[in-house]
Amino acid sequence: MRRVAAILNFIADHPGQAFALTDLVRALKLSRATCHALLTGLVDVGYLYRTTDKTYVLGPALAAIGRTAAEHFSPLQVAQPEMRSLADEFDIVCGAYFLEGDTIHLRERAASMSHVGYPVPMGTRMPLRWIQAISFFARSPRDADAWITRSDPVPGADQVAQMQAGMEFVREQGFIPLVRRPGSAPEAEPSGIRAASEDPPVVPVTRFEDDRSYPVMALMAPIYDSRDRATISLVMAGFDSALTGPQIMLAGRRLAEACERISRFLSGRPADLD
Repeated sequence: MRRVAAILNFIADHPGQAFALTDLVRALKLSRATCHALLTGLVDVGYLYRTTDKTYVLGPALAAIGRTAAEHFSPLQVAQPEMRSLADEFDIVCGAYFLEGDTIHLRERAASMSHVGYPVPMGTRMPLRWIQAISFFARSPRDADAWITRSDPVPGADQVAQMQAGMEFVREQGFIPLVRRPGSAPEAEPSGIRAASEDPPVVPVTRFEDDRSYPVMALMAPIYDSRDRATISLVMAGFDSALTGPQIMLAGRRLAEACERISRFLSGRPADLD
């Protein structure tokens, strides 16, 4: 199956070109007999087309599948089962926030039975703030700098420093924990993400001790597309008690692993095999 995928991916990566058997054997390091057999099977089902000069191009059946996938595909189809699993395992709410320009949009949510009345409505749109930008720009410091200069209000020096530290943590761990900002009201939105324009009542935490508990309001992790851009972030919120350092790492790693699986699907990379 991987060799079939390698052939299709190679030809798809070179649009407008046709390849002879010898070209594919050389490029993919397959034996001539194996490559010929795979090509014959792909031609038979219409995934490839053999031209009169004995070269191969993508076939009409594969083009039809591609059109159908493009018309009906949504990343939420892949994200929803992961979100449901996280919500049930940790008794929380898991939301999918999409980055649309400088706005984030809550487009999907999975809630455990304890959180069916979660206060952030589906469809909520709100300005991107520095605390959420940590997840979206972790791998794109240049985009982060550009966003900082055009944001309103512009984050202060302390916020920029926390944002940069948080982005480094996301690059290393795949997620960022958000804890209640000292002095913020306990009844603030449990996710720390609110529609109003004021700064969210949370701060990132990048260092924590095993024997100390933290008032975690949310864990946030990015999902990357085929261009390695984070346009979606999953947020786990609604924890019913403070979390210790090991508990934060356990939940965060589960979240990061789910986002990595979704990212692999969106980018076309093969899933890890057990």
